[in-house]
Amino acid sequence: MSARNDLPVWRSLLYVPANVDRFVDKAHTRGADAIQLDLEDSVAPAEKDSARLLVPAAARKVGRAGADVLVRINRPFRMAVKDLEACVCPEVMGFALPKTESADHLRMLSEVVGELEAERGIVPGSRVFIAMIETPAAFLRMAEIARADARVVAITVGPEDLSAACGMEADADSLYYPKVHSVLVARAAGVIPLGFVGSIADFADVEGFRDIVRRSRRLGFEGASAIHPNQVKVLNEVHRPGEAEVARAEAMIAAYDEARAKGLGAVTFEGRMIDVPIVERARRLVRRARAIAAREAKARAAAG
Repeated sequence: MSARNDLPVWRSLLYVPANVDRFVDKAHTRGADAIQLDLEDSVAPAEKDSARLLVPAAARKVGRAGADVLVRINRPFRMAVKDLEACVCPEVMGFALPKTESADHLRMLSEVVGELEAERGIVPGSRVFIAMIETPAAFLRMAEIARADARVVAITVGPEDLSAACGMEADADSLYYPKVHSVLVARAAGVIPLGFVGSIADFADVEGFRDIVRRSRRLGFEGASAIHPNQVKVLNEVHRPGEAEVARAEAMIAAYDEARAKGLGAVTFEGRMIDVPIVERARRLVRRARAIAAREAKARAAAG
């Protein structure tokens, strides 16, 4: 299945605790494509009830420079429903769903969101989901989860949770298979593969993180979550095709299209044979570059 034409452009998705004012107030200055207001890991259990009530106002703040606003909700189903009831609002574009266990689990959450959209005059089906795969059982059902509902626009493997559940270290060796598998699943379902092959926890080593993201882009990832503003800059830079990269792709496409228009069966570019898969990869890169440029222009306009 090819990627849908309604997918967002998310190179960087910065986690921000929904109940910490100093982070909320500065989030719009960090340059992230999306802000994930967090109600899960970064919020203490005793503060979750009050934190979810802060989300609508926080969403207005963090989104004022053009970033998409998401909310990472909690996993226990009753708590998840409370989170959704508080957070389905015009300012919130969608939800990250921790420990998504099955297609049925995801569809039940979609049903709740659909009811809330109808009650609140929000366009039906407009709120989107990121399915987070964080247990071995969910990993084995990842393909079903990715196709479970039209709200799913992205899928990601939670490295720390999955590694802990499997008794593995959260490093590039142990995460390589589950992470790369998630790319194949996402592509088959036509959604965004988010993540990188490594742990999200070490934000101090910026250049090491850059190497991880570069490798992950080559493996097919399009963006990832960030827990620190330093990671946002790296993700945005690495996942933005460079000018030379785009120019070469455009030249390849032009050469291919010209040769095909002349009825030539064999097409060469820079001394090498090129065929449909290679040219399609170039077309995808050009579309990606244009979508990112449009996103950045929109953000500049929103920031004034």
